[in-house]
Amino acid sequence: MTLASNDSDQSCCDYSDRSPSPNGMLVNRDSSVSRREFLGMTAATLLMAGGLSGSTKTDSKSGIPYRTLGRTGEKVPVIGLGGYHLGKQSDPDESIRIIRTGIDEGVNFLDNCWDYNGGESEIRMGKALRDGYRQKAFLMTKIDGRDKSAAATQLDESLRRLQTDRIDLLQFHEVI
Repeated sequence: MTLASNDSDQSCCDYSDRSPSPNGMLVNRDSSVSRREFLGMTAATLLMAGGLSGSTKTDSKSGIPYRTLGRTGEKVPVIGLGGYHLGKQSDPDESIRIIRTGIDEGVNFLDNCWDYNGGESEIRMGKALRDGYRQKAFLMTKIDGRDKSAAATQLDESLRRLQTDRIDLLQFHEVI
């Protein structure tokens, strides 16, 4: 994406290097920035932004800024690890390595949902949380049950798949 010149008849941005993906989003066909580089730049930006605001505390081991989650008193990193894509990895062991490496490096906010990939995302996260990793993680999952019975069933499924007796944060993902 490039900024246009001062010509007022031109759009502010040039998207000629992009094409629509199957879901309608614009995709950069010729990206000179790899995913790893993008994530590194994003992390650096978050670290710099966190350093400028007085509301973060940096983890001494990893340098990742932490913030208090609402009024809970819980300290969580400003970056978390989402579970959706972890259930799509071709190698389940790779998902476990990603989760454990994230926790070891200070990214201990784990986000999931009871229906991501038919529950596979929670199953993999549950396996990763064995061997003492559950005690190091702030675990969140989401449900979408519209009544008490559906919500309780979904929560029970999540607890079983995540292999834990507690969820640190429960959110309504959507009401369907």
